[in-house]
Amino acid sequence: MLGSVILPLAIIVTTGCSQGNSGSDAVAEQPEPLATPAQTGVLEVATRNGSTTYYLDRHENPTGPEYSLISQFAASKGWTVNWTMYDSTAAVLKALESGKTHMAAAGLTHLPSRSQKFTRGPAHTEITEQLVCHREMRPMPRLPESISSVNITVTADSSYVETLNRLASIHEGITFTEDDSKTTEVLLSDVARQAIDCTVADSNIVQVMRRHFPHLEVAMNLSQGNNLGWYLPAGSDELAGTAQEWMNSPEGDKAMDYVESHYYAYIGEFDFVDLRALNRRINDRLPGLIGQFSEAETTTGMPADLLAALAYQESHWDPSAISPTGVRGIMMLTRRTAESLGVMDRLDPVAAIDAGARYLADRHRRLPDTIPEPDRTFLALASYNIGRGHLLDARQLARELGKNPDSWDDMKEVLPLKADKRYYPNTRYGYARGYEPVHYVQRIRNYRDVISSAFD
Repeated sequence: MLGSVILPLAIIVTTGCSQGNSGSDAVAEQPEPLATPAQTGVLEVATRNGSTTYYLDRHENPTGPEYSLISQFAASKGWTVNWTMYDSTAAVLKALESGKTHMAAAGLTHLPSRSQKFTRGPAHTEITEQLVCHREMRPMPRLPESISSVNITVTADSSYVETLNRLASIHEGITFTEDDSKTTEVLLSDVARQAIDCTVADSNIVQVMRRHFPHLEVAMNLSQGNNLGWYLPAGSDELAGTAQEWMNSPEGDKAMDYVESHYYAYIGEFDFVDLRALNRRINDRLPGLIGQFSEAETTTGMPADLLAALAYQESHWDPSAISPTGVRGIMMLTRRTAESLGVMDRLDPVAAIDAGARYLADRHRRLPDTIPEPDRTFLALASYNIGRGHLLDARQLARELGKNPDSWDDMKEVLPLKADKRYYPNTRYGYARGYEPVHYVQRIRNYRDVISSAFD
């Protein structure tokens, strides 16, 4: 999908963001008690980067479920938001304890142990904690008593620790490892590549991640009906009541509906790689489009079969495809991107294919001429997917790690580090779902292998 214009990192709508403030250093100081947002007009919010919390998209625009909800809540009160990024759940909770923030919006599970220590804010998402393993694991643990047969790694200081400790008190032999350097998303990617047996994750995170890692399988649910929501420092009853009142209002309901449709609802319709479906569409849909892809190759120099594979990845060759996020057409263009490319009707496949091809050619042209093929094309596809800023971050990170930024094989290892808290805080554009372009490119390559014979 193509996005809109890039916003400077210093300008985040009406939001200030201090991403460099993280970890133990971020909570070492003991500030004066915060004035209330009603007094200052500024709501201080602690969060962490993640696909279900807050992150910068490939066009450097802030997004994420927590970002959307907090932004709409603050706007309803006429407040601006100052976001502070922390690199772990533990650091977010320490910020609450120290009084450095008005509120934590970081995908936090409402737990009795937390509610005894902090003021509980409104809940916004109901989730289930799930044990997730690789689908080829044998035997697959399907009952709590079989968990003792697998190695489980979870994010340190998370609600999953409490869940597993509770199960371990009931079922003998259950052990697990707490990892304080990896997020749940990174641990899920470790499961997908069979680096670890299993992990535990909230169902909304699993829902997002399985689009990119189809080998992830939910072995069992470990809890039912847990709530995610906001927390405030102890004694913040007035602000918590204000937030609860907004969340229960028609305006809050509308904000929740937006989050559901924008971030989650369409995921269930995601069509995983299915060769039978692809072959059927080669027969049913591709013949009427081959001319347009070939003409776009003549115009831009981008191979027709590559463009066809990219379009299949984006829309499954459906010229009328529309996403809840506002992208549409066979190349899934946003309105702003389409207009910048001179396209007035994104549902016109001829215009959309030409525009998508020109956009990919631009991503290709902006890379150094010294990068050999096919690496340059793979990097251009990654830029098309994740955005040029995040790709440049990853290339710089590759240099720092002694990797070759011109090698796709090396970049496949580096790009996922944009989702790893050990690395992304030190990059210019911050967190990104860096695992996505790796699988995006791989899927396009696989599609192209099947499609190419139609262009002979």
